[in-house]
Amino acid sequence: MSVSEIAVAEGQATNMRGAELRRGLAASVPVLLGIIPYALVLGAQAAQKGLGLLEVPLMTGLNFAGGSEFAAIQLWSSPPHILLIAGITLLVNSRHFLMGATLAPFIKQLPKRRVFPALFLMCDESWAVGLADAQRRAAAGTRPAFSLPFYLGAALPFYLAWVAFTTCGAALGPVLGDVEKYGFAMAFPAVFLVLLRGMWKGFAAARPWLVSLAAAALTYLLVPGAWYVAVGALSGLVAAWFLADET
Repeated sequence: MSVSEIAVAEGQATNMRGAELRRGLAASVPVLLGIIPYALVLGAQAAQKGLGLLEVPLMTGLNFAGGSEFAAIQLWSSPPHILLIAGITLLVNSRHFLMGATLAPFIKQLPKRRVFPALFLMCDESWAVGLADAQRRAAAGTRPAFSLPFYLGAALPFYLAWVAFTTCGAALGPVLGDVEKYGFAMAFPAVFLVLLRGMWKGFAAARPWLVSLAAAALTYLLVPGAWYVAVGALSGLVAAWFLADET
């Protein structure tokens, strides 16, 4: 192959990657807009618990898992109960084991130097968008089914927006006071309802979610403290384990 042909091929590959990045960004925008309100809520709640403008982006940037961050802030005290917060964070984030496992067949051919950064950027929203696209491409016979540029185009904006808007929430929190009175907190369950609707495969597949929901709700009503988080996470995992062979 001549130098000019190599240059043309490289240019085509670059254009293709750019197109996939833009396609991923376009796919993520509807959900991306939904995470902004509850990012502001989390930042404001963290500021009200005493976290500063440097500590909030460190927490959201290094952990990057909204559910566990909300749980940690609810449990935050002075001095903080580090082991309890770490344990709850592990339980809430344990769903990432299953999320990563569902992506494994699609990313196993990628080198680890690409896989690990991609998995660091994985959150519920980017995972759902990336997995749905990989499944569509696989069903259409497209190879490889998993488009890393598409995934990065969807995942990186989530990461940047999450860190940026939680920091904005921390800055505005003392001024706004109780931000939940503005209804921002509804964005959190609304986004997850949209994700669940996109992944709905019938009642049988949803039974672990329902078990987790019922267990968490009962624990919230009957047991003081944040034990509903642990109970909901564990009951969902156990239900998924026992019901796996039936779905």
